[in-house]
Amino acid sequence: MGELLAQSIFELSKTFPLEERFSLTDQIRRSSRSVCSNLAESHAKRRYPKHFIAKLTDALGENNETLAWLRFARRCKYIDNTVYLKHAGENDKIGRLLSYILKFPHKFGANTSSQFPAPYPCPRCFFFFTRGLKFPGL
Repeated sequence: MGELLAQSIFELSKTFPLEERFSLTDQIRRSSRSVCSNLAESHAKRRYPKHFIAKLTDALGENNETLAWLRFARRCKYIDNTVYLKHAGENDKIGRLLSYILKFPHKFGANTSSQFPAPYPCPRCFFFFTRGLKFPGL
């Protein structure tokens, strides 16, 4: 889901005017990609609950930033409302998934009870998020 949205935004941003290359275009590409990279980092840090939560919070913040850049693109008439609504809907799904993970970190392999991680940490959040699959319970 996250990688698909980032790729879609990359393709969409190719149509933005050249004068936006180092502002809107660059920022929307960075924030949309950063959602996935922060999620991957959180998965790697699941042994340390505070770090896990911090990286997930960063991913949620980048997701919100991506939505803000999409709104600017619509306001500047670089994208129409239909395109905005499609991308904003995907952005909302990602936000809800990240919020769910933040609410229940233990379900995603975060070690919330002991010093050592579970013997088989759960990579579900990364798997579902990056492949665009429907996550159970959402």
